[in-house]
Amino acid sequence: MRTDKLFLIVFIVLFSLNPMTLRAESNSPMGAIRLTVDSVLDVLKDKTLAAPDKKEARRSRLRSLIRERFDFKEMSKRTLARHWRERTPEEMEEFVRIFSDLLIDSYIGKIEAYTDEKVMYDKEEIKGKGKYGVVDTKIISKDVDIPIEYKVILKGDKWWVYDVIVEGVSFISTYRSQYDKVIVGDSYAKLLEKMKKKLDEINAM
Repeated sequence: MRTDKLFLIVFIVLFSLNPMTLRAESNSPMGAIRLTVDSVLDVLKDKTLAAPDKKEARRSRLRSLIRERFDFKEMSKRTLARHWRERTPEEMEEFVRIFSDLLIDSYIGKIEAYTDEKVMYDKEEIKGKGKYGVVDTKIISKDVDIPIEYKVILKGDKWWVYDVIVEGVSFISTYRSQYDKVIVGDSYAKLLEKMKKKLDEINAM
């Protein structure tokens, strides 16, 4: 599955939940995701933000909500893997910023155009002495059922998403493989160049 399609499915599932049950407590993995879902849906349904001149204000709120649930530093570290340890603190900070901006800005338009697929939350499991959690979900569409697994990590008293598994394919592993090929085949500088170019293209749209 292509990375762009994988990431789109992730956001559709995360942000199109139609809450039919009572809101779960935020100190559980599933509850944390539900709280984010409710907040995003509030923004998407807010008619005062639907006007064309409110587009950037709406997107700014969506970006904030995404950043409040996805741990982009943890995702960056796991994506670069062995190459992360080779980076200076300044390079780490730069990568996290570019990586998060690229992912969010690439797909935020698709979040705004979410559809009303059915979503089933199967179960949650807490592992690693309470530090890690997994939330198993399934998106139900007319043609196919897609299993999606959210991996979360507890930092302080908050659960953060650090990876998503779609039909057995890890979001982080997919990017790790792509980025590793560029770094090994060329250089880390080349990877940043490609990422910045892509981000510029998106922002120019």
